[in-house]
Amino acid sequence: MKHKKGSTLFLKSVIILFGIPVLALGLFWLPGVASRDAAAHPESSYLSYLFLIYVYTLCIPYYAALYQAYRLLTNIDQHQAFSESSIRALRTIKNCAFTIVLFLVLGIAAIMLMFTGKEDITGIITLSLISIFASSTIATFAAVLHRLLQKAMDLQCENELTV
Repeated sequence: MKHKKGSTLFLKSVIILFGIPVLALGLFWLPGVASRDAAAHPESSYLSYLFLIYVYTLCIPYYAALYQAYRLLTNIDQHQAFSESSIRALRTIKNCAFTIVLFLVLGIAAIMLMFTGKEDITGIITLSLISIFASSTIATFAAVLHRLLQKAMDLQCENELTV
């Protein structure tokens, strides 16, 4: 019993550690970068603030998925891994990951349309593609777990009816 609690406690702390740097970057570093860029390039200052809005919008499904993962680990701690709450959490994680992929693809398309020619955008595109791969992997894993958990719940309900 203690081993399970320890492993879920470790995973909960990892989830919290995944959220802290994104929060710190979004609250402290990015607004300063956007304001400095807007001051340096006043003719295109709207792009800096559009980027800031885009990043903040992208953080919404990220934090929603982290919260759902935390809820899933709490369900496991409370011996409710095979519950409707866990199924909903996995479905939400899957949907959030797909939403992040969609936002990143739209961001790549916008970057390619806005920056044609002189700017070097390969670094941004590469980071976006790596993020798309990671989010797609998480979405696939969550979808597989969601399907397995749904089938296990169906079997459990079927067995309860036959006994």
